[in-house]
Amino acid sequence: MAASELYTKCARVWIPDVEEVWKSAELIKDYKNGDASLQLMLEDGTNIDHKLDPKTKNLPYLRNPDILVGENDLTALSYLHEPAVLHNLKVRFIDSKLIYTYCGIVLVAINPYETLPIYGTDIINAYSGQNMGDMDPHIFAVAEEAYKQMARDERNQSIIVSGESGAGKTVSAKYAMRYFATVSGSASEANVEEKVLASNPIMEAIGNAKTTRNDNSSRFGKYIEIGFDTRFRIIGANMRTYLLEKSRVVFQADEERNYHIFYQLCASSHLPEFKNLKLSSANDFLYTRQGRSPVIDGVDDTKELCSTRNAFSLLGINESYQKGLFQVLAAILHLGNVEIKDRDSDSSIIPPNNRHLTAFCELVGVTYQDMSQWLCHRKLKTATETYIKPLPRLQATNARDALSKHIYAKLFNWIVEHVNKALITNVKQHSFIGVLDIYGFETFEINSFEQFCINYANEKLQQQFNMHVFKLEQEEYMKEQIPWTLIDFYDNQPCINLIEAKMGILDLLDEECRMPRGSDDSWAQKLYNTHLKTCSLFEKPRMSNRAFIIQHFADKVEYQCDGFLEKNKDTVNEEQINVLKASKKFDLLVELFQDEEKATSPTGQVPGTGGRTRLSVKPEKSRETSSREHKKTVGCQFRNSLQMLMDTLNATTPHYVRCIKPNDFKLAFSFDPKRAVQQLRACGVLETIRISAAGFPSRWTYQEFFSRYRVLMKQKDVLPDKKLTCRNVLEKLVQDQDKYQFGKTKIFFRAGQVAYLEKLRADKLRAACIRIQKTIRCWLARKKYLRKRNAAITIQRFTRGYQARCLAKFLRRTQAATIIQKYQRMCVEKKRYRQKQAAALAMQTILRAYMARQKYQALLREHKAVIIQKHVRGWLARCWYKRCLVSLVYLQCCFRRMKARRELKKLKIEARSVEHFKKLNKGMENKIMQLQRKIDEQNKDNRLISDRLAGLETSYTAESERMRGELGRLRGVEEDAKNKGNQVNSLLEELEKLRKELSATQQEKKTIEDWAQTYRDEMEKMVSELKDQNGSLKKEKDDLNRSIQEQSQQMTEKMARLIAEETQQLETDLNEERSRYQNLLTEHLRLEEKYDDLKEEMALSSNVSKPGHRRTDSTHSSNESEYTYNSEYAELEEGSRAAEDVTRGIDTPLTLKLQKRLTELEQEKQSLRNELENKEEQFQRARARDDAEFKKARGAELEYESLKRQELESENKKLRHDLAEMRQSLLGHPATGAGAPGSPAYKVLLDQLNASCEELEVRKEEVLILRSQLVSQKEAMQHKDEKETMTEPSVYVEDVSKLKDADEIKQAYIGLKDTNRSPRFMCKPLEVSDLLSRLRSAAPDFHKLNEDGELWLVNQGLKETIRLLEHQLQTQRRSYDNEVEALRGELQNVKEENNRQQQLLAQNLQLPPEARIEASLQHEITRLTNENLDLMEQLEKQDRTIRKLKKQLKVYSKRIGEMGAGQAEGQTSPGQMVDEPIHPVNIPRREKDFQGMLEYKKEDELKLVKNLILELKPRGVAVNLIPGLPAYILFMCLRHADYLNDDQKVRTLLTSTINSIKKILKKRGDDFETVSFWLSNTCRFLHCLKQYSGDPAFMKHNSQRQNEHSLSNFDLAEYRQVISDLAIQIYQQLIKCMENILQPMIVSGMLEHETIQGVSGVKPTGLRKRTSSIADEGTDTLDSILRQLSAFHSTMCQHGTDPELIKQVVKQQFYIIGAVTLNNLLLRKDMCSWSKGMQIRYNVSQLEEWLRDKGLMTCGAKETLEPLIQAAQLLQVKKKTDEDAEAICSMCLALTTAQIVKVLNLYTPVNEFEERVSVAFIRTIQTRLRDRCETPQLLMDTKMIYPVTFPFNPSSLALETIQIPTSLNLGFLTRV
Repeated sequence: MAASELYTKCARVWIPDVEEVWKSAELIKDYKNGDASLQLMLEDGTNIDHKLDPKTKNLPYLRNPDILVGENDLTALSYLHEPAVLHNLKVRFIDSKLIYTYCGIVLVAINPYETLPIYGTDIINAYSGQNMGDMDPHIFAVAEEAYKQMARDERNQSIIVSGESGAGKTVSAKYAMRYFATVSGSASEANVEEKVLASNPIMEAIGNAKTTRNDNSSRFGKYIEIGFDTRFRIIGANMRTYLLEKSRVVFQADEERNYHIFYQLCASSHLPEFKNLKLSSANDFLYTRQGRSPVIDGVDDTKELCSTRNAFSLLGINESYQKGLFQVLAAILHLGNVEIKDRDSDSSIIPPNNRHLTAFCELVGVTYQDMSQWLCHRKLKTATETYIKPLPRLQATNARDALSKHIYAKLFNWIVEHVNKALITNVKQHSFIGVLDIYGFETFEINSFEQFCINYANEKLQQQFNMHVFKLEQEEYMKEQIPWTLIDFYDNQPCINLIEAKMGILDLLDEECRMPRGSDDSWAQKLYNTHLKTCSLFEKPRMSNRAFIIQHFADKVEYQCDGFLEKNKDTVNEEQINVLKASKKFDLLVELFQDEEKATSPTGQVPGTGGRTRLSVKPEKSRETSSREHKKTVGCQFRNSLQMLMDTLNATTPHYVRCIKPNDFKLAFSFDPKRAVQQLRACGVLETIRISAAGFPSRWTYQEFFSRYRVLMKQKDVLPDKKLTCRNVLEKLVQDQDKYQFGKTKIFFRAGQVAYLEKLRADKLRAACIRIQKTIRCWLARKKYLRKRNAAITIQRFTRGYQARCLAKFLRRTQAATIIQKYQRMCVEKKRYRQKQAAALAMQTILRAYMARQKYQALLREHKAVIIQKHVRGWLARCWYKRCLVSLVYLQCCFRRMKARRELKKLKIEARSVEHFKKLNKGMENKIMQLQRKIDEQNKDNRLISDRLAGLETSYTAESERMRGELGRLRGVEEDAKNKGNQVNSLLEELEKLRKELSATQQEKKTIEDWAQTYRDEMEKMVSELKDQNGSLKKEKDDLNRSIQEQSQQMTEKMARLIAEETQQLETDLNEERSRYQNLLTEHLRLEEKYDDLKEEMALSSNVSKPGHRRTDSTHSSNESEYTYNSEYAELEEGSRAAEDVTRGIDTPLTLKLQKRLTELEQEKQSLRNELENKEEQFQRARARDDAEFKKARGAELEYESLKRQELESENKKLRHDLAEMRQSLLGHPATGAGAPGSPAYKVLLDQLNASCEELEVRKEEVLILRSQLVSQKEAMQHKDEKETMTEPSVYVEDVSKLKDADEIKQAYIGLKDTNRSPRFMCKPLEVSDLLSRLRSAAPDFHKLNEDGELWLVNQGLKETIRLLEHQLQTQRRSYDNEVEALRGELQNVKEENNRQQQLLAQNLQLPPEARIEASLQHEITRLTNENLDLMEQLEKQDRTIRKLKKQLKVYSKRIGEMGAGQAEGQTSPGQMVDEPIHPVNIPRREKDFQGMLEYKKEDELKLVKNLILELKPRGVAVNLIPGLPAYILFMCLRHADYLNDDQKVRTLLTSTINSIKKILKKRGDDFETVSFWLSNTCRFLHCLKQYSGDPAFMKHNSQRQNEHSLSNFDLAEYRQVISDLAIQIYQQLIKCMENILQPMIVSGMLEHETIQGVSGVKPTGLRKRTSSIADEGTDTLDSILRQLSAFHSTMCQHGTDPELIKQVVKQQFYIIGAVTLNNLLLRKDMCSWSKGMQIRYNVSQLEEWLRDKGLMTCGAKETLEPLIQAAQLLQVKKKTDEDAEAICSMCLALTTAQIVKVLNLYTPVNEFEERVSVAFIRTIQTRLRDRCETPQLLMDTKMIYPVTFPFNPSSLALETIQIPTSLNLGFLTRV
């Protein structure tokens, strides 16, 4: 492609600039070959003429299209060069607030100098398990890639973090280690991941300091190896350090500080434990005040020291060692304040009693004299003698500072060594990930030995980096099988050789250090002589002989030779060291200067022998003797440790993080291009770009290329083979075939080709847009014209209509006026005529009435006289009859009384004889029957007579009343007649007077009419005024009413709003409390599992097997401790004691933490349980009080009824016994004469009859004795004569009624029984013949019969019978009334149906024919549907009835078979005759009524649990059996244990059930079907415990039979809570299982897959290829998610899960979908576009449709998707003006401010026609959302689980109807 094709008008280029490094410009004229300059226009509108280099003729760099700006990967840019990289980083950092960017395999991290919310646990979880290119760039993505490659490739990894001071290396390394600690966890009991993270505060305190560039700059390099086991869990770590900056201990530049630990000690000097250190403010010490900046803004040194001490404790460094460390540090500060003065020019002295030297000696335990001596002197040794030489003040001060540095370095190494010891474990290391935090390339105005070593290390790292990048490029080309040539890249091996080769800089430096009189000047001359002419990378400054220049890979650096030799030697006065070694009071100080092998551990632990051999903690310290170790130079040590580091890195897979410092002023999100370019050049990012640009940086898969550039193809170019299609099209579009290569799966492009293709695509789309705009504008213009035309026609039509209406109105008014006049005249004439007619009629009426009254009065007098005569004659006749009747009755009574007295006397005489008594008892049964018959007849006659008498009385009373009324009326008429006669006379007189007055009245009338007319006019006027006032008042009233209504409505709305808010707040509080409880439950379960793991590991470590004392999974539930056996308690105690013995030396802090947590949970649980018990006690006391009152009221009646029941039961048993004897006798004598007299059967019957008679006699005697006792008591009270013993039956009733107390009745009844049973009252039993004769006597003597009160007894029996009949009659009447009511209801329904049908018919008649037919069809369909449902219900009822009848038929057939077998046995007896068979008497037995219980033996409990829980397959049960069958079976077994009142059985069954469910869930907790199945059964078991608990609140929906099945002996409320907690755990396990299945599908289905094909365009991607958005085979789509949701739903429905619980599960599912989708959207820049918003909204609509199909729209699942919906809307709305900002703020209520701003920052146009969101618009959004009260959290919590509730759902299934299938192998259960 020629340059003229690219450098055309409007093309944009980059030109160099002094301030901004690179500046953008636009061509205003096409470039032609040979032009010497380019005509450009800058962004500010300035036109310039850019001259081209006449030698190279290089054109300026081209700008990438705007669509590529802001890419996640710099290699995705079409033009790869320095300005493109710089601009892309600036746009991402400033505009999008993104600090991470990929550059091939390098992660570029820019320090924002601001705390960002992108490092939380939610972000870690979001990146965990993701591919590196699938998410936006992040340090967590690099860490995840390293962790994944370590697990996948079984190869060690390294993360190399580099950059200059202040760039954020330490923070990046810290976050990488935090990621590993979070995602991997610990494999041991010591929480190694916490210890690894705890090492950071320690190393920052002793190795970090404030510099001018960074407040927390690492002044040493470190390489941390994090070890992992075979399961890739952290087991330990090891740290190597490099080149600590010791000079900072004694000197700091302006605005810098010493190491943080010194300032932390000074800030905490006021604490009691630090009083002995004698510290004060940091400004009081030389070593901490030189930088004049002792405080860092926002940092509290006191709190930091607390963190450091906590970290020491966590790593096992005890308090005594910490105290020793702080003493050494304080001693260093005091040593720096020791003032050395001149004694003379060659010697110095320390004044006596120096306060700081005294403090130093006290702290380190040495003598003041020795220390002051050797601070000012040194010992010189020669071959023959040794002498002491005084030191000048300057040398003594340097010696003092050297001692301080040496002590600090030793202390630093000691701390690192013991940190490593604390991080070592005994578990064998399988692999490791190393994190290298090392200084970047440094160049200052004055560069010394430290900068030389740092840049030397960076040269080595850059060489390794270049080789790795080249290797990856080569592997990619070979894998795709494309031709490639060797890529030329910068090799810095010559520079490395210059430094480290033989006779190199380091070699010459070591040689000079060994020379007796070596100096920096002589060393510089050696360098000049050796390398100045032989090496092009070495130069000499023109103006200096004490410096040299090295050409590094990043830049030229000038080093000053001053101090090189001294720093390389790192010497210290040996006598000073010997003084410190001689300290006897301070063991730590002595330990610092001992060999490494002799050092002891502060924790008392011995390094483990397992695992790999640990590398040296201090590579600069050899393992030789102390005398030889001082001879090894710093440069040699650093070179060796660096080589060891390079060997380690070369053996691992490296990952690179380059940290960039955006400015030197620590300003948040401020970008300095000059500083950024310097660091990009120094850290190798631009070298990566250059290597990529030299090859094929842009890479597309064939599918992506086809999807992106389909618009450039014609229809004929599209072939079935997309690979061939892409090849053909690309050959047409790009002529130069060297610009691209076709690989196996990808197309490789040279730099700039993608931009060219994008230009072609944009031109094609622009032309299409112009055509679409033209068509749409035409359509809009035509639509506007048609709208105007229709408006004009409408206006004309309305105007003409108005004119016609005005004419019609005028004509109507004229006609109305004529009609009004006509009717008014007619009314006047009609009124006049009616007045005349009324006057004539009045006169006629008065006259005719007078004549009629005269005639009526005459007739009335005659009629009354006749009536009076009739009544008088009748009365006389009746009086004579009554007198005769009374006389006759009196005579009859006297005669009958005389005869009755004679008869009575005769009966008394006969009653005293025994013979009469015997005769009286004969025929008692016949006598009673006759008496009963006679009494019935008498009652019937009495009833007839009473009815007849009542009728006569009623008729007589009515007739009397009627006659009295008639008489009164006649008398009134007579009086009226007299009065009327008098009135007629007076009226005639008045008539004359009236005629006279009439004429006068007429005159007055005329006057009054005139006055009335005047008054009427006034009234009309007044009425009109009042009407006006009334109208105004009504208007005011309406206004007031309206305002009152508005206020009332406002108040109502306000109250409703307040009530809704309060209700919502209460619901929120309830949900939070429920969520807190369930989280505590989850935490408790997690702690239990962790406790089990710790216990297992302790058991493994102890290697002591203790059978029978090991706690299993079934005994560690938080809710089971109250219900397990005592043996389990003993086992638990023994296990805990063993655990204490093992853990005593392993991890005390963790054990204490766990114990504290468990104690808190147990206390909270105990408090809740106590509260529940108090509530239950109050309820029990109230119920007991009510029961006592009820029992007290019912006591007497119940006792009497119990006695009566016992008697009846005894009689019933006796009758059964007699019946059995009768059957045996009939069956035992089957002869033909079995029924004849004398036969055994006849004898048995006769014995039974005699026994009945005897019993009858006994009962009669009891009644008589009771009567006699009552009579005697009454006689004693009333003092009556013995002759008056005849009493009425009512007397007995009154006496019995007096015995109200239950005890009196009971004693009387028992006494009566004892009296009757005594021999004194035993009478001879009646013979059958005597009984028959007495009953058959023709005329029984009733007086004799009533002698003993038998008639009263019979009368009582009749009363009971009558009462029973009345009760039956009332029952029948009630049933009749119910039937009548039912019939009335049916009649009413029929009437309503008829009315409805008539209304429908009337409506249908009004409809047009087509609509009428449709309505009738719809109505007919509805009617048929209702009838069909009714028929289905009837069919189901009939099916149930048929099944019940079949069941009964089977039972009857079985019994008939058994009875038939019994008959066969009876018929085979040898004595039975064939002709006359006698069948046994069969009494029908009732069908066995099952009580809904299952009986099992105690030893079968384990078998029950095993078959029903542990070995049950949910799939088969869910399909073949009823839902919840295991729960029903367990509850029926529990009912039987409750029925037996066996508390041990109840406890063990429930405990075994709970433990077995937990066990099966632990074993198969990842199987959704298993978890769903047991969630359903656990809930059903919980509902059964509630439904049959006997609590009225749970028994409302029970049937009578179900209420009978309630638990009777145990209250299982506590177990209900345990099972509820178990259900919560199962629910959470279900959610986790479901989340594990759904989560891998969500991102691919909701975001990446193109549900609407062609909407989303694929943008160019870089080296970090993302998952293709084109659906490939095996790729999850939205349909996959919907199918999985349907599978979840159908599984739960099959298992019979409660509908409300299913709704909660679906809500949680949709929350997970929405949260994961939104989180990935917030972390993926390529997904934030307009087209992706459309895809998301379509996907959400499909999810809503799924909810609608399943009937779950009301479950709240849709609301959980609201944040995702609003995020999709945010991607699609306009984002320009303030109105758009207001609309966004009002629309995105479910999104937080951070999420809204994040989406706007990430918004990326897919096409050039879309516009980016401006920074000003984002600032406007932030300003408007500033007042929102919300959490600053960016991502949604995907681990959040809504609190679950289990609404009570009673079952209508009867327990007695449940059948146990044989497939469950539960044959040992017996139905009861």
